[in-house]
Amino acid sequence: MRMLLVFLGMLICHAFVAFAAKGTATFYTPPYVPSACFGDNDEGVKIAAASEAIWDNKAACGRKYRVRCTGATNKGVPKPCRGGSVVVKIVDLCPAGCQGTIDLSQEAFSHIADPSAGKIKIEYTR
Repeated sequence: MRMLLVFLGMLICHAFVAFAAKGTATFYTPPYVPSACFGDNDEGVKIAAASEAIWDNKAACGRKYRVRCTGATNKGVPKPCRGGSVVVKIVDLCPAGCQGTIDLSQEAFSHIADPSAGKIKIEYTR
């Protein structure tokens, strides 16, 4: 049974890497309400704003994405990643001029990367 669980865990990790989309992430700071998806409802802090690339004419509202840092986007922060991943819920549309595929809440970004990086390379899955 234990070997089966180990095998399944490895298979899931491999699937994440094999089917993950690549992009970039930035972060925004509170207040997180109001939002384009949920108005004045507080949806917590593991949230994100979608860029036009994944907004899908507001269909992205409520979608959850697992996001993992894969590296720096600039030479100023050579190792920004903290390891692991974070699951975020799309609650907003990233404003015009958005610099990332996903604009994470400050708390979500801090979970996977050093905030001093400002922008990171990511892999994400729905």
